[in-house]
Amino acid sequence: MVDIKWTNSDFNVFTIDGLDHRMDALKTIVRPKFEALGNHFAGYFSAKTGDEFFAHIAKHARRTVNPPNDSWVAFAPYKRGYKSLPHFQIGLTYTHLFIIVAIIYEAPQKSAMADRLLNSIDVFYELPDDFIISGDHTSLEAIPLKEALNGQLNELLIRLRDVKKGEFLVGRHIPREQCINLSSEEFLKVAENTFEALFPIYDIIVGKN
Repeated sequence: MVDIKWTNSDFNVFTIDGLDHRMDALKTIVRPKFEALGNHFAGYFSAKTGDEFFAHIAKHARRTVNPPNDSWVAFAPYKRGYKSLPHFQIGLTYTHLFIIVAIIYEAPQKSAMADRLLNSIDVFYELPDDFIISGDHTSLEAIPLKEALNGQLNELLIRLRDVKKGEFLVGRHIPREQCINLSSEEFLKVAENTFEALFPIYDIIVGKN
């Protein structure tokens, strides 16, 4: 069993000034936890979906000036990358931890994925009340799903379908104050419960349902 206990030090990495200093702290403080989660959940997703999943830890290699405001480990059924596929993520920023499934603009089949979700919109009503959605993986802001069911959900899915830069993320944000009070066992249970709720969405996205 993986042992992950989040602390204020993890979240505070994203308040460190300067690209080099923040990246050094990210590599030494947060990345070992992502590596442990990657090892744990790659097998979990493989067992749950029937497809071999691989963990991909964000490297932020293209950054030359601005330090990253968040970081993550992503999971997808492709060894060489994840951005072109719908993927799961566990990630961190200075205000919260996020557990999501995402379709980002690099996905070449995202229009078809959006259509499948639009044609199965009722599945979103089955998600937990504290879930969120977003249309931008670079933004730390999100919309409560309960509010989005009145129209914003449809708007984001239509944008995902019709706009080249359209994206769609759905899942759970855990505030840092709540996250640091979770034991390792409690956190893993929250993560697994979140992913269990997201599997029907993922199955629709990839055409399994």
